[in-house]
Amino acid sequence: MCGIWAVFGSDDNVSVQCNAVHKIAHRGPDAFRIENINHLQNCCLGFHRLAIVDDIRGMQPMRLYTHPYIWLIYNGEIYNHRLLDKEFNLVTSTDTDGEPIIHLYEMLGAEQMAKQLDGVFAFCILDTVNRKVILGRDTYGIRPLFRFQTDQGFLAVCSEAKGLFGLTHSLSDDEVHIEPFPPGHVEIYNLDKDGRAFLDKRIMFNQPGQSPAYKTRVDPSSLVPDVKTNIKVLLQAAVEKRLMADRRIGCLLSGGLDSSLVAALLVKLTKEKGINYPIQTFAIGLEGSPDLVAAKKVADFLGTEHHEVLMTPEEGLEAIESVIYHLESYDITTVRASVGMFLLSKYIKEKTDTTVILSGEGSDELAQGYIYFHRAPSATEGDKESRRLLNDLYYYDVLRGDRTTAAWGLEIRVPFLDHQFTSYYLSIDPELRQPKEGIEKYLLRSAFSDCDLLPNEILWRPKEAFSDGISSVSRSWYQIIQDHCNEQINKNDLAQAATLYPHNTPKTSEALYYRRIFEKYYAHKSSWIPYFWMPKWSGDTTDPSARTLKHYKQ
Repeated sequence: MCGIWAVFGSDDNVSVQCNAVHKIAHRGPDAFRIENINHLQNCCLGFHRLAIVDDIRGMQPMRLYTHPYIWLIYNGEIYNHRLLDKEFNLVTSTDTDGEPIIHLYEMLGAEQMAKQLDGVFAFCILDTVNRKVILGRDTYGIRPLFRFQTDQGFLAVCSEAKGLFGLTHSLSDDEVHIEPFPPGHVEIYNLDKDGRAFLDKRIMFNQPGQSPAYKTRVDPSSLVPDVKTNIKVLLQAAVEKRLMADRRIGCLLSGGLDSSLVAALLVKLTKEKGINYPIQTFAIGLEGSPDLVAAKKVADFLGTEHHEVLMTPEEGLEAIESVIYHLESYDITTVRASVGMFLLSKYIKEKTDTTVILSGEGSDELAQGYIYFHRAPSATEGDKESRRLLNDLYYYDVLRGDRTTAAWGLEIRVPFLDHQFTSYYLSIDPELRQPKEGIEKYLLRSAFSDCDLLPNEILWRPKEAFSDGISSVSRSWYQIIQDHCNEQINKNDLAQAATLYPHNTPKTSEALYYRRIFEKYYAHKSSWIPYFWMPKWSGDTTDPSARTLKHYKQ
């Protein structure tokens, strides 16, 4: 996890603007650098580094002796960088995974370069010879990127939107249209003689479900007719490539299917590779939480060094404002589910030396794990919904995973959103991917049923939403939040909400409470979230919790 920041074509004092880069210092606590480009006095690149690979030579902005006119800042991991070195005969001068971005851009151009990258990334390239700026983001938007541009050619880019406030005197923050950069795209900007940037091309180089253009570790021709075998092979490969790190790797563990499978594969692979430290697993919940009980069973079964964090209702409620500030979101389920993850990340940072964390995000969207998928009218409709969720994931769960960990200088990796794994899984007959025998993610569960990776009671444990799973049996996290928000918001406040907030109007006390905090930091930026995440095919529900649905498992 790192933080990138850049401005091009500034008419204001660049040295003053550069102070904004420190708003994302939490993303990269290990080192910081800012470069005023000597060829373009009104351009500046900033970088906060979390050192994971090649601590000595991996600092950015990156610039090579072989291509001195190309500057690169990026946040991400390119998992196939060694394969790219061999395939394209690259002469590299560092061991960093991002260096091939420079070589491939010079060799292939922006679009073809992006298609070669197996990994997660948000990058900004400055090409001073050809006077170009190139922005790009991975297929699912695992790594964040925001930007805004004025009609006068001022372009600003940052990993988080908070780093783009207060950059121009000609426009107020209300007038500046900051927006998330679309996943799976590259944009090419032309720079005029004064360094002002104007959009030339926007290209979609990849989208969910599209097969990779690059050479993969698992050759598609090696896949067998048996779907379950391929699922096992590809998910293990997805975890294996995410072991690329010079820092300690651990795993979030809720005790549900997704995080438990990732943890089991992580333990298996580290033993095979002779990694000489015990894998740490981390769980959080209120006292009596079902997640804590299930996670302990998994940790005992796998033999991990398990850390169990008890969260009090007071700690959870106190964290909400910081969570919303870091999330840059007011979505109900995102905020609610982020509190536990935020506090758990704080514990990991302060109490352990684990820096890279594997997690189970993406499985519910890919494998139809939400309980409301039981109500899908048909397999085709279930498939459409799955693809819709994957397209929008960067607004919700992917955002949650990134911000709650980056807030504490950690790096999250999500094997279920591996490009090769997702493209294969979505190619499977929709009939096989839908819930079966009253069990969501039936195909995924059954694929690992003969592996002895997990106890059967965990492998077949019913879906539990993260914000529900951390709850106490006696009093749920959901109820704690409702009671608190009802004390803060009165009926008159809700009656005026539609006038104050016409976009995504809050319908509940909780929604209005979150929105007020959001507006405190990011006034008039509600468009960052296109809609509230809500279950589909579930009637006229106003709450995203699975516990409010009739189909909730007993």
